[in-house]
Amino acid sequence: MKLDLTYKNIWQISAPIMLGSAAQNVIALSDAMLLYHQGEVEFAAIGFVGVFYITIAAIGYSFSRGGQIMIARRMGEGRPDAVGHTFHTMLLYELVLAGVMWAFMHFCTPWFFQLFLEHSPAIYEASLTYIKYRSWGIFFSYSGVALISLYSGIARPGIILFDTVVLAIINLILNYGLIFGAFGLPRMGIGGSGLASSIAEAVAFVIFVVYMLFDKRNRVLHIFTIPRPDWPMTRQQLQISLPVVLQAAVGQGSWVFFFGMVENLGERALAVSNLARTVYLLLSIPLWGFSAGVNTLVSNLIGQGRREDVLTAAWKTGIFCWGITMLMAVPILFFPGEVLYPLLGKSDMSLVVETKPIFYLMLFILTMATFGSVLMNTLSGTGATLLGLRLQFITVSVYLAYIYTVVNVLNKGLLWVWSAEFVYWTVMIAMLVYYLRSERWHGVHF
Repeated sequence: MKLDLTYKNIWQISAPIMLGSAAQNVIALSDAMLLYHQGEVEFAAIGFVGVFYITIAAIGYSFSRGGQIMIARRMGEGRPDAVGHTFHTMLLYELVLAGVMWAFMHFCTPWFFQLFLEHSPAIYEASLTYIKYRSWGIFFSYSGVALISLYSGIARPGIILFDTVVLAIINLILNYGLIFGAFGLPRMGIGGSGLASSIAEAVAFVIFVVYMLFDKRNRVLHIFTIPRPDWPMTRQQLQISLPVVLQAAVGQGSWVFFFGMVENLGERALAVSNLARTVYLLLSIPLWGFSAGVNTLVSNLIGQGRREDVLTAAWKTGIFCWGITMLMAVPILFFPGEVLYPLLGKSDMSLVVETKPIFYLMLFILTMATFGSVLMNTLSGTGATLLGLRLQFITVSVYLAYIYTVVNVLNKGLLWVWSAEFVYWTVMIAMLVYYLRSERWHGVHF
């Protein structure tokens, strides 16, 4: 399938992915929303451990993006018969990686969490309880992102939207039941939230597989053949994917450092930041979808031999994404009390009031993040992922140095800490524009 560079095509590719690729965001939002009613300790804990798990999930998701780029390239070249083997290679690696990550979460998190939560023993214990149950979902999460990347790469993402809706509904129902002991289920508190999310991921994975079995249009892709290890292709995927994986680990891991620094400001500051992060996740949903969409679009265009259209694709996607994001962001960020009250539902809205200054800053952060993420994924779509990793390391170094300075040297407040996001994206965009215009990525082939 050869794609055209139109707003209609951008929307058809990105809209389902916009919701579907936000599976971990959806889970994190429902976890945070319900644990807000459980207590401030649990709400603060999910702010930290939720970011930690999203970082783990992002590693698997980022590896699958490499597979998605390769699948889109084969489709652009008119070689759908090569897609199945590329998918099998990606899936086998995801399963092995899931086992490694499960072992890390199961055995190493007590030591790892202690590095960041030494001053908050209650939050530390709650975080360990959550991850004990949440770790089992990693097998379905990593396998699921391989399926998502397959259907994203062939530009047929409709099932992703349906599957994510099912995931969100099941997760919300089980979250409520297992946190508060409703529907005859045991009352497990924050541990129930972790268990509910793992079960929801398992159900969503099964539904996706059943759909694939009945989807006759995917037969030309040769998916249903016996998977066999292909080490040369694995190395090729790793060359593309590993820098993307490291980008995600560094980028998402910086959030763990971020919340570790905020914890030094007190539990109230941690709760305020968690509310801000929850809203930020919600408003980042368009960013996730359009970023994944531009991966497919750019790789497909290059497969057609249309490298000259890559920057146009990035610009059109960025404008489209920014418009959708602002439609969501403006009412939420300027009227948070009215919009968030139905979700939070507490008569004491002091947490929302304290978060308002961050919400106003977030409007500018989202603008920068929209264009920065689209440009970064444009670069990834070309296959120049190692270059993207170098830019990420430079940017994150500036970001972490800034946060450490404002907290531990200048002793500034929470608003100054959040301004680090603006610094991060400003530096990133400046470098991305320079490198994309330099055409240094034209020599990348796979």
